[in-house]
Amino acid sequence: MQTNYEKIIIVGQGLCGTFLSMYLHLAGKEIVVYNLPKKNSSSIVTSGVINPVTGRRIVRTWMIEEIMPFAVNTYQKVEQLLQTSIIKQCNILDFHPTPQMKIAFDDRINEEPFLQKPSNQNQWNEYLNYHFGFGEINPCWQIDIQNLLQSWREYLLTNRLLKEEYFSEEQINLHKNNLVIYCDGADNTTNSYFKLLPYALNKGEALIAEINDLPRKNIYKQTCAIVPYKKDLWWIGSNYEWNFENDLPSNHFREDMEARLKSFLKIPYKIVEHIAAIRPANIERRPFIGFHPIHQNIGILNGMGTKGCSLAPYFAHQFSNYIVQGTAIHSMADIKRFSGILSKN
Repeated sequence: MQTNYEKIIIVGQGLCGTFLSMYLHLAGKEIVVYNLPKKNSSSIVTSGVINPVTGRRIVRTWMIEEIMPFAVNTYQKVEQLLQTSIIKQCNILDFHPTPQMKIAFDDRINEEPFLQKPSNQNQWNEYLNYHFGFGEINPCWQIDIQNLLQSWREYLLTNRLLKEEYFSEEQINLHKNNLVIYCDGADNTTNSYFKLLPYALNKGEALIAEINDLPRKNIYKQTCAIVPYKKDLWWIGSNYEWNFENDLPSNHFREDMEARLKSFLKIPYKIVEHIAAIRPANIERRPFIGFHPIHQNIGILNGMGTKGCSLAPYFAHQFSNYIVQGTAIHSMADIKRFSGILSKN
């Protein structure tokens, strides 16, 4: 990487841009963040959940034993830095939709310490429809992403480190003595320097609902997830749409999700908003981190997919340490694995 540079330009202030700018700023590096706010960026519409297991087979997510404790510790430190509430433990109650899913969960309990079976299987009958019991995933965490991004934005503005404007590729020629690092999510798929990376974008949607009587200490999951959201609202979702025409909310999703919610929830609710965004996922489901093999002052921190809440703090820290100290980036995240492809640029 280039070692003689004047300052570091970070493009984007989603989760990746927030953490990378934070680490570098606290390390004493001169930074400036370019971010043109978008109403429907993937960071803004996320539920903010860190879940240590995933999928129908209920397996641990990649590197979770290392990544989750790091992320939790980081968010707690950021709370102190910004003097605001960002993280809380919010375990998932997994209500089995079929007997087969109950068996699969129960079979994994002895092998997986994150899984538990609560003794009182009837305690949620007042609120929810379920016929095959439920298990608990513990611990899970919920991050107030909107508060985090807004609080760091205010910090950057106060310290004159944020430009709320578009950063074009043409501007790179004006910054040959600077590092330019793209943390701009799905927008990076059209970037001339990194568009050949194996992105596999997907569209996520969610409904925001008022549910007045449901206790807010847990996440409730069956054929949809009901997640505590800002103020007294709930986040209802989500889906993974791989074939989509645009990033707008779709009638099909709303109808499908409302049908699931009506089947699951016994108590009244009111839909107040429908949100959608494109996620910067990729074929490998591993992050893109590092500097371009030819244009060595141009870097990327991206590709976190649906696991951004847990992956972004960890890998932004790795990238910051690489820039500041020259320490290695995890081989499965380092874009050196795509040097051949990127060298065609």
